[in-house]
Amino acid sequence: MTLQDLQLNTEAEIVKVGGNGELRQHFLDMGVIPGASVKKIKLAPMGDPMEIQIHGYELTMRLADAAKIEVKLSDGSLSGKNNSSVEQSSDKESHPGLGEEGKFHSKGDGNPLPDDALLTYALVGNQNAGKTTLFNQLTGSNQHVGNFPGVTVDRKSGQIRGNPRTLVTDLPGIYSMSPYTSEELISRNFVLNETPCGIINIVDATNIERNLYLTMQLLELDIPMVIALNMMDEVVGNGGSVDVNKMERLLGVPVVPISAAKNQGVDELVKHALHVAHYQERPLWQDFCDENEKGGAVHRALHAVIHLIQDHAERAKIPVRFAASKLLEDDKRILHQLDLDVNEKQILEHILIQMEKERGLDRSAAMADMRFSFIRKVCEKSVKKPRESKERIRSQKIDRVLTGRFTAIPVFFAVMAAVFFLTFNVIGAFFQGLLESGIGLLTDLTDSGLTSLGINPVLHDLVIDGIFSGVGSVLSFLPVIVTLFFFLSLLEDSGYIARVAFVMDSLLRKIGLSGRSIVPLLIGFGCTVPAVMSTRTLPSERDRRMTILLTPFMSCTAKLPVYAFFVSAFFPKHGGLIMTLLYLLGIVTGIVIALFYRKTLFKGEAVPFVMELPDYRLPGLRNVSQLLWEKAKDFLQRAFTVIFIATIVVWFLQSFDLHLNLVDDSAQSILAKLAGLLEPLFRPIGLGDWRICTSFISGFIAKESVISTLGVLYPEGISDVLTSAAVASLLVFSLLYTPCVAAVASIKRELGGKWAAALVFWQCAVAWLVAFLARLVMLLF
Repeated sequence: MTLQDLQLNTEAEIVKVGGNGELRQHFLDMGVIPGASVKKIKLAPMGDPMEIQIHGYELTMRLADAAKIEVKLSDGSLSGKNNSSVEQSSDKESHPGLGEEGKFHSKGDGNPLPDDALLTYALVGNQNAGKTTLFNQLTGSNQHVGNFPGVTVDRKSGQIRGNPRTLVTDLPGIYSMSPYTSEELISRNFVLNETPCGIINIVDATNIERNLYLTMQLLELDIPMVIALNMMDEVVGNGGSVDVNKMERLLGVPVVPISAAKNQGVDELVKHALHVAHYQERPLWQDFCDENEKGGAVHRALHAVIHLIQDHAERAKIPVRFAASKLLEDDKRILHQLDLDVNEKQILEHILIQMEKERGLDRSAAMADMRFSFIRKVCEKSVKKPRESKERIRSQKIDRVLTGRFTAIPVFFAVMAAVFFLTFNVIGAFFQGLLESGIGLLTDLTDSGLTSLGINPVLHDLVIDGIFSGVGSVLSFLPVIVTLFFFLSLLEDSGYIARVAFVMDSLLRKIGLSGRSIVPLLIGFGCTVPAVMSTRTLPSERDRRMTILLTPFMSCTAKLPVYAFFVSAFFPKHGGLIMTLLYLLGIVTGIVIALFYRKTLFKGEAVPFVMELPDYRLPGLRNVSQLLWEKAKDFLQRAFTVIFIATIVVWFLQSFDLHLNLVDDSAQSILAKLAGLLEPLFRPIGLGDWRICTSFISGFIAKESVISTLGVLYPEGISDVLTSAAVASLLVFSLLYTPCVAAVASIKRELGGKWAAALVFWQCAVAWLVAFLARLVMLLF
């Protein structure tokens, strides 16, 4: 039968993995290989995708992909093949010191690096293994950490604390050196092309088998390396253990048990990393194939290819063992880099065909099976399997509700509604009121002080009606923004967002996207810039482009001051409802645009949904506090830089005419003349006022500037100037028109200048049309 046909909670053995291309290779790299034991756990609420358990972790895939995987019912004899539970020997040895021979063997190249050399490190590991947490411990940095795959989407570098001649680079998570997404390509290219002095390979100790698959490929690079065995506190807490000495001897590199979250073992890790990099102690072992297994077909093929390509690998500066392994996996990128001639390519193909015939597996599956066979031997000799962790038991209980067939979607909408209600009506609103009172008091004191000192009226007007009215009105919304990010951080750190992707995949597929796109879209509710960057986790260029063009329709927190100002002024009794309707309107508009994209620019189907579901974890106080501080600091920096400058510029332009004479009526000002050119465009949507046109222009610099600009241009207040229909039109236009210049710049970096410019005009057109319809509805009802 196929994996799709397998009954729930039934264990089976994989017989054959069908399909082709990078997706099939990705499945093999994740451990979906012939002979592996697999268990079908659950279906998503709408019947697709499905969740399986393999090699001790949970993986999601769509039914269409599961239909390509042949299985047969298992008799239970394979359990030990995937989950080692062998008791360790009782003899205890101390952990080897730096460069100790006998216990840990290393091979230096005889040329230690100079004492003043810069030691560069690549921090490499699977997604969700704790790389960014370790990076923060190593460098003292404050990078954001999250409990879903793909938090790190770009490489970040920092100096190891107390070691000035070091530079460690935190790379995006990668499951193997066969990249499936653009973020994985970043990691592979860095390690291959920038040749760091050493590699720090972080391994999730709670799921050693899957994590060691990448380790074996890193060892083939012949770069000095140390393994950081992370989350050992969880392994020990659940009754498991790892014989580090045996694992070191089997892998040929130092292995250091750590808990990055608790800063345990990190100092020892640093000492080993410094030692192996300085003395260039390279991995002892790189050849993991078994000469006797299945007639040694893989072993013979691998060494034949090594001899065939050795000169080409040296010229291309690619480690020959790594290059040979990649060729056996049919890696087209490596084949292109090696630049083999026609005869050599023919010989290579003959070698591969003969290996497949003798091994009884295709080339990619044979290589994956070879690696996992060695990993099983390592685990059998050095790992005592822990009992089922309390984290997993807890996650399974929570998932019965959060991913349940009848409860998942209602719970999601209830959670998001609660977040908005608490943000806009309770917590955020309360602290906003306090801050407004404080800013008002400070404004009055400053006004009185300037008056008593007899300050020039023009300067007095700039300070009070310009800076305090503009910047002060924006600052009052800081509590609302921080509150929203607080709740989004809790959802992210807990692991819930990964479940949302699982639940929403079927719905998103109807508009042409994968469930993985939900992560950038949800981040878009916080800020468009990181949302655009996070699309690098998507394996398809089509999905990535489409998601980037949709993220600006998700209302970012920078627009909150605009909503809150007009809602409190015109709809004070329906704040939560109006806010929720605005967010829903952005989502619905995005869905309509996505359907349009699917029929025009992005025809075809979304990429497969393959993602690991992490266990639920309690959000860390430090991580949440760090994120809130970063967002608050970013907001304050914008308020006192971009918005401050924009406020002064707007005040100047509305206070002087073309001859730089001070005007009594701002309608005669420079600003009125410039913004008046846009009045005819905005008149049909009820916003034909040069002051409102000006606020939209300043909003392109920073969305919060809309309110600061209106505060300067309407010193008497705006409540008596606009009708409810015009306010509705203004809110809708603010929701949908072009994102800020920082977001446009990030889109330009990802897609190019033409796409970014087209998006600006496209979103303005969409915003105008929807605002026009909103005004018509308000006038009718």
